[in-house]
Amino acid sequence: MNYRTVIMYMEIGCFVTCVCGWILVCSTMPLEYWTYSEVGTTVITSAHMFSNLWKDCTSDSTGMTDCKDFPSLLSLQMYIHFCRALIFTSILLGFFGAILALVGMKCTKLGGSDITNARVTFAAGMNYLASGLCAMFAFSWYGHRIISEFLNPTFPTQKFELGAALFIGWGGSSLLLIGGLVYSIFAGQEGCQSSPIDQESLVYSAYGAPSSDVVGPSKQQYEQPPSSLPDVQEIKKMESSSKPLSKAYNKGEYV
Repeated sequence: MNYRTVIMYMEIGCFVTCVCGWILVCSTMPLEYWTYSEVGTTVITSAHMFSNLWKDCTSDSTGMTDCKDFPSLLSLQMYIHFCRALIFTSILLGFFGAILALVGMKCTKLGGSDITNARVTFAAGMNYLASGLCAMFAFSWYGHRIISEFLNPTFPTQKFELGAALFIGWGGSSLLLIGGLVYSIFAGQEGCQSSPIDQESLVYSAYGAPSSDVVGPSKQQYEQPPSSLPDVQEIKKMESSSKPLSKAYNKGEYV
């Protein structure tokens, strides 16, 4: 198994890893269990409260669930707005990373040369890496806010615990970070190993022109051997010297 085959299988594995992480991050958007709390627990009845970035819900022991969207966008706390923006940014970056990865991978054969494909794959890895960082920051910020409120003894309202959506988001973010990091390392090494001089030599060799590295023939090989024919200047000298002789001969003929 050569190096190219190993890189191809590595790219396929990273692509599957990043796509799975991206799907997990996307799945946290409609999930309602970002926070979870159990209130009014007795032997007979109990109530559960849970919420996400969009609404608050309440469920009782009979299975009835009542959800209410946030009434005002401007009245929300600032961390909810930032988490929404970061999650949407992560989803968009992961989507563009998937497109770039499909174009740049060696198994798809959609790009140009190996160096061009490596650079496109490197761009895909950077997109996945940025997507994972945005998602990880959003889930970590939301979770830190829940933990700090839960551990605060003077917090006035109902305290919540970490919901299942946060753990799913952390898992998806980790997959995006791992896949994007491996993509960036291997593709970056392959795409940045060629210098501009190597690029020019490849272009010249592709079009049949000699590159700067090729040693051409010496100056002596280009010099032609001396010819046995007289030079043009010598011919002109001979013609100029023969003209007075012809005039003298003509004068003697008429004497």
